[in-house]
Amino acid sequence: MSEPLGDQREIECWLTDMDGVLVHEERALPGAAEFLSRLVDTGRRFLVLTNNSIFTPRDLAARLARSGLSVPEECIWTSAMATADFLARQMPQGSAYVIGESGLTTALHEAGFVLTDTSPDYVVLGETRTYSFEAITRAIRLLERGARFIATNPDVTGPSAEGSLPATGSVAALITQATGAKPYFVGKPNPMMFRSAMNRIEAHSETTAMVGDRMDTDVVAGIEAGLRTFLVLTGSTRREQVERFPFRPHRVVDSVADLVALV
Repeated sequence: MSEPLGDQREIECWLTDMDGVLVHEERALPGAAEFLSRLVDTGRRFLVLTNNSIFTPRDLAARLARSGLSVPEECIWTSAMATADFLARQMPQGSAYVIGESGLTTALHEAGFVLTDTSPDYVVLGETRTYSFEAITRAIRLLERGARFIATNPDVTGPSAEGSLPATGSVAALITQATGAKPYFVGKPNPMMFRSAMNRIEAHSETTAMVGDRMDTDVVAGIEAGLRTFLVLTGSTRREQVERFPFRPHRVVDSVADLVALV
């Protein structure tokens, strides 16, 4: 049974980050399988969120399955999907020049957007394993001609086996320096991503919880979206760092295993 917290209502829906909460370097984290199984067994509506815009939900479901975690692809919500949802509401049947991979292009196609490099309504920047100088130059010129600038997420680096890689936020900064155009970032820590996720599962903020491993993205965005927030210590933020922030999660726990009993 979900936990009633003070005079707050029971938690009916759950949003959870993926990396640092459920998996770390392709390995399932303690309690992740039990937490997901409990969500399914109790019929709770939930979504697994990620700022990674490279992969489609099917790709990510397969990746999680290799880690021993069963998540239906319809229960995955990426920054690419949130971006496509946002743009479809802003300009239905619009057009975009996209720097990104299948996770982003598929989401935009499914949202009814036309992908083009000729007078697009938007330049949409996502993550890719190989940023092309030619593509970045094209984006700069389209922005100079009046296209609007959207980016999936502000993360400046991403992980790799050899170390950090430049990510969407870094390339967005390069384009901004060249054009003066600042992008609208849809992904975390923009609470817009959480609101679109809640719309997807017909959730309400007063009965929804967010589980994350970062104070500066997951927790702050959850607070701004009006959610109950749980910080797990299996990812980026360490316990001693929590006190440095001017906001607090509802609860800090060692891992998602500590939340199984609340579902």
